[in-house]
Amino acid sequence: MVFSSVVFVLYFLPLFFTVYYLVPGKWKNTAILLGSIIFYAWGAPRFIFVILGTTAVDFFLVQYMDRQQTAGRRKLLLFLSVCINLGLLVYFKYSNFFVDNVNVALKAMGMGTIPWLKLVLPIGISFYTFESLTYVVDVYRKVHAPLKKFWDYQLYILFFPKLIAGPIVRYHDIAGQVYDRSAYSGVEYRLRGLYRFFIGLGKKVLIANVLGSYADKAFTMPVQELGTMHAWLGALAYTFEIYFDFSGYSDMAIGLALMMGFRLPENFNNPYTAFSITDFWRRWHMTLGAWMRNYLYIPLGGNRTGNKGRLYFNLWIVFLASGLWHGAAWGFIIWGAYHGLFLVLERMFLQKGLQRLKQFAAVYTFFVVLIGWVFFRLEHWGPSVAYLRRMFSFNPGLIEGEPLFWTTLFIAGFFSCFTLLPYGQSLQDKVYNNPYSMRRHYILFAVTVCLFVLSVGTLLTSSFNPFIYFRF
Repeated sequence: MVFSSVVFVLYFLPLFFTVYYLVPGKWKNTAILLGSIIFYAWGAPRFIFVILGTTAVDFFLVQYMDRQQTAGRRKLLLFLSVCINLGLLVYFKYSNFFVDNVNVALKAMGMGTIPWLKLVLPIGISFYTFESLTYVVDVYRKVHAPLKKFWDYQLYILFFPKLIAGPIVRYHDIAGQVYDRSAYSGVEYRLRGLYRFFIGLGKKVLIANVLGSYADKAFTMPVQELGTMHAWLGALAYTFEIYFDFSGYSDMAIGLALMMGFRLPENFNNPYTAFSITDFWRRWHMTLGAWMRNYLYIPLGGNRTGNKGRLYFNLWIVFLASGLWHGAAWGFIIWGAYHGLFLVLERMFLQKGLQRLKQFAAVYTFFVVLIGWVFFRLEHWGPSVAYLRRMFSFNPGLIEGEPLFWTTLFIAGFFSCFTLLPYGQSLQDKVYNNPYSMRRHYILFAVTVCLFVLSVGTLLTSSFNPFIYFRF
């Protein structure tokens, strides 16, 4: 079940919040946990037992680790927990990729291949594995004490707004909210959460889906039939699709959580207005970037290493890992290495030049990001290179696209760069951050209800409703 589905919007959502608001305060966490289990089991009934089982093992293992007095035992139990979590992720997500590549090598040597039954990837495994790792590592580092109640840990991991696609939340960021949500529990925050959900739904259904339909046609067309302009439009459509798809989902997650009194961290901050690739990664999928920084980059030495070569190597390794986290295919690894390369180049010499370019630096950044998305979308080296060749082949071809596509592409471009315009940032802050006046409530309510009606109407009449990060 995903947020942008008829089942969720018209059935699960109203039923869940009716129950949640009616039950007494002491039962609200129970309502959330049961709702989260139903939410996950609806889309992956077989794998709900995997996530329940692994969270049970983690909970008791971390409690036992925290009671140990010797550093050696604590490290051993930390290692065991990390191996269990990463082992589960590697088995389900990367074993198919590993066996496929081994079989390719065996075939090339004229040897027999390894028989293998393809594994199905559990929904959201990358996200809840990373959250499990943050919990055990932070307890080991004594950032926070281990949870005393098993069901509270289950609630943290299974909390359905963030379960499938984040944001990736460190436990200590919401620890107090598990027990006391009075700071964000008033009508004001419930309404703001509802507005945020409707805005996210509109971004996903009314923008991402329209652009995604065009991008899919461009990327699945035989490459020899693809004209230069069509190839560029396909890449541009996908560039905006993945942003409005994922940021829309994050908006919905943050809005749903706020309707329950939880304040989740932001995940996007206008990434296509970035003035460098370094700046882009401060704005894109921010919770993943924070995770990589705290649990991989800093342990590798981070910026503290005195050796510049080691610093560049650390950056590159982090982005190789980021690419591999996104998917078990060479295209994702190349995409991560590609971004890592530009980060290293910026550290070496590009950053100073970009600071002089000012607004034009945003054009450079957008161009670099757009080229990278081709590898991300096609997932393999050969098809990606063939597509890029068509983009730079200067073979105009026919430019196709219905008026809805062109209108949506303009809207996507406008709102992606909205904060670069005068008063753009202040207007965005009024919608997302600043306190609301009654006038602003009336305006937001009217606008977001229109978005909701249009989105539901589109969902009921269209069968095209993919979600890019659903498979990660």
